[in-house]
Amino acid sequence: MDQFDVKLLQALQSNGRLSNFELADVVGLSASQCSRRRAALEDAGTIASYHAQLDGEALGLGIMGFVQVTLATHSPDNSRRFFKLIESLEEVQEAYALTGEADYLIKVSITDLKALSRLLNDVFLPHDSVAHVRSSIVLDRLKQTSQLPLGHLIPAEKRPAGRSRSRGEGTPRSGRSRGA
Repeated sequence: MDQFDVKLLQALQSNGRLSNFELADVVGLSASQCSRRRAALEDAGTIASYHAQLDGEALGLGIMGFVQVTLATHSPDNSRRFFKLIESLEEVQEAYALTGEADYLIKVSITDLKALSRLLNDVFLPHDSVAHVRSSIVLDRLKQTSQLPLGHLIPAEKRPAGRSRSRGEGTPRSGRSRGA
């Protein structure tokens, strides 16, 4: 992967609908070169998909919440049962297996608090795979992005000024000068 591929990926993350001609302007290559590079990145799985990002509030999904779930038992069968439950719920937007106190963190988008109550009390809690549920309601979204950080793919000498540094670059972590 070179700097042109990184520029192409950055541009497509910002706007996945860019044509190859528009990409050529951004990346600094011809449209045919952009087309070949895009196809290669798609074939390699680096570009996983294209999609429309919908506004949940505009669609009546006014509540976003996070649900921490602790399983009743830690066995492959119980994990599979819980996975099937998660897969069946359209309200579940994301689900993560975790280390720490909770086993899973589930992001849900729902219409209102009554819908959240039904989801927790009528779906999660009675499920035989679940032992404990804790929920949090999002008050305000401070940042939302589906864009991955790509700065680490650009050699340090070619990064624009002001880009965050990776560990090991620049000043030491403690803030003291080396050798002090």
